[in-house]
Amino acid sequence: MGWLGILGSARGLLAITLPQHSSEQAIKLLALGSKQAIWSPEHFDDLTARLRGYLDGDKVAFTDKLDLSAATQFQRQVWQTTRLIPYGETRSYQWLAQALGRPEATRAVGQALARNRLPIIIPCHRVVKSDGKLGGYSGGVEMKRYLLDLEASTSNKKGSNLY
Repeated sequence: MGWLGILGSARGLLAITLPQHSSEQAIKLLALGSKQAIWSPEHFDDLTARLRGYLDGDKVAFTDKLDLSAATQFQRQVWQTTRLIPYGETRSYQWLAQALGRPEATRAVGQALARNRLPIIIPCHRVVKSDGKLGGYSGGVEMKRYLLDLEASTSNKKGSNLY
C-alpha cells in the first residue's frame, strides 16, 4: 500500500503514518513531531511486520507501549477508550463521549481523535457518526472505509457493529 513511518522515544511509540506514496513523504510527516528523528529500522522490526500483516488482512494485536506524554489528559482518555473498540467493530463519537462519562463532549472526542498520531495502533478509524456515516479521518475517508472493510472481511462478520 505504500510507505509507513514509525517514530518512537525511549517511552514508547510517538507517531505512525498511514501508507504514503514515498519514504520521503512518510519521513516528512513524522518530522512534524520531532526534530531529532533518526533513521533506525531495526528498532521496529516486530511492529513493522505486524503492521504489514494488518494491512494484508490479518487480525493483529497492537499492545505496544505508547508515549502519550505530549497529549492532554482528555486526549489520553479518549485514545485509551478507543483502543478498547474490538477489531472489526465500530462505535460512535457519542458512544465514546458517554463511555468517558462526558456525554456532552462528542465534539471534543472528535477533536481528540483528529490529533491521534498513532492511527491503526489507536484505531480511530473505528469511530463513526451516530447515523453510521464515516465522519472524518486524518488519512481521508477513503482510507477509513478501506480499513473498516478490511477488518469487516477479516472478522467474518456481515459488516461493522454500530453502537
